[in-house]
Amino acid sequence: MKNKYLVIYDELARKIQEGEYPARTILPSENELTETYQTSRETIRKALNLLAQKGLIQKIRGKGSIVLDLKKLQFPISGLVSFKELAGQMGSKAETAVEKFTLGLPDEEIVKQLNVNKEEPIWSVTRVRKIDGEKIILDKDHLVEKYVPGLTKEVCAQSIFDFIEGQLGRKISFAKKEFTVEEPSKEDRTYLDMEGFHAIVVVKNYIYFDDATLFQFTESRHRPDKFRFVDFARRMDRVT
Repeated sequence: MKNKYLVIYDELARKIQEGEYPARTILPSENELTETYQTSRETIRKALNLLAQKGLIQKIRGKGSIVLDLKKLQFPISGLVSFKELAGQMGSKAETAVEKFTLGLPDEEIVKQLNVNKEEPIWSVTRVRKIDGEKIILDKDHLVEKYVPGLTKEVCAQSIFDFIEGQLGRKISFAKKEFTVEEPSKEDRTYLDMEGFHAIVVVKNYIYFDDATLFQFTESRHRPDKFRFVDFARRMDRVT
C-alpha cells in the first residue's frame, strides 16, 4: 500500500499540472491540508517537501507554498544560445536593461578569467533580463575590446551575439560552462526580483571563436524557479 504522503503528493501534483492550482498561487496552508486529508502535519510536510523537490512549488517563509510556473525556460547545458534566441523559442516576452556599460582595464579576476594582460582594454557590461515582466537573470559580461570593436550600449540591449556574427562577421563556435548554486548576493537582490528566494544558479561562460580564441567571459546569475537546465548525454562504448 502506498504511503499516505505519496498519495497526497500525487493528488496535489495532479491539481497543479491540471491548473486547479495555477502558477504563482498559494497552496492551502499545512493546517488546512491536515484537515482536508485527515492526517498529521508531518505527513503533509513530507508531501510538500516532495513537491518542492520535484520543482512544483517553492516554500517561502511566512507565506506558504507558492505554485511554480511549469513552463520553465530550457537552457541547453551543452548548447550555445543567446537570451534573445531563447526567449524567442519559448514565445515569452523578453526585455533587457543595460545597467552598466564601460570600457577599461581589467581587474585581477578578469585578467585571470580571460587570460589577458592587465593593459588589455575590456568591455564590461551588466544586464538585467526580464521574462514576462519579472527580473530573473543578472548577466555580467566581459569582452576583449580588440576582438569586439565598436560595441555600444544599444547593441547590448539587443544581442551581442547578433552584433558579433552579423556586423563583425566573426563565428562564435563553442563555450566552456561552469555551474554552481550559491546564496544570493547583495547585487542579486538589488537587481533581481528575489523576494522569498534563498539560492541563485550561477553559470560561468567562457566563449570562443571558431579559431579557439577566448573573447568573452560571462557570469550569468539565474533565479532558480524559472529555468530547467537540460542536456543530452550518450554513453560511450567501453573498451574491453
